[in-house]
Amino acid sequence: METRQQGFLDSEPLREADEDMASEVNLNNSIMTEEEREEIQQELAKLEEEISTLKQVLSSKEKQHEELKQKLGATSLYELRNNLSRGWHDMQTSMAYKKTSETLSTAGQKTSAAFSTLGSAITRKFGDMRNSPSFKSFEEKVETTVSTIKTKVGGTGTAGSFEEVLSSAANASSQDTPTINLTDSAERPC
Repeated sequence: METRQQGFLDSEPLREADEDMASEVNLNNSIMTEEEREEIQQELAKLEEEISTLKQVLSSKEKQHEELKQKLGATSLYELRNNLSRGWHDMQTSMAYKKTSETLSTAGQKTSAAFSTLGSAITRKFGDMRNSPSFKSFEEKVETTVSTIKTKVGGTGTAGSFEEVLSSAANASSQDTPTINLTDSAERPC
């Protein structure tokens, strides 16, 4: 194998030969005595055995945990709901949520005020329009027309205010609405 002169931090990725060399490290070349080596191997075996035992205990505890939750009725759907509730609570208490909420609240108040102003402006304009001479003229023409129609149809002939005339016309049209039988033009007799 060739030796590199680039230094400790190579920019090239490891090659297969490098991996093989790392896996063939011989512990015999170290300064350890045979007794120290055996002692370390025994300690390593003991740790592996303890890890295996702890894994078994953990698995048993997890199984017991699931059984107890089932006895309490804590299904996975229940846990999901609790996790979502906890997550929602955590989100609501975060600074980002609070700042966003305050900003949206302020924007909502400003929007509400703008719509309120717009609504009162529209109401004022309709009031101005209703008091205008052209609307008064239109109102009088409608009252005269309705009065004429009532007289011809046999009504009393009394003209009321514009609202009364519209109300009576609406009532009359709702009572006298003819039913229209719509049929396909192909089905109509000629």
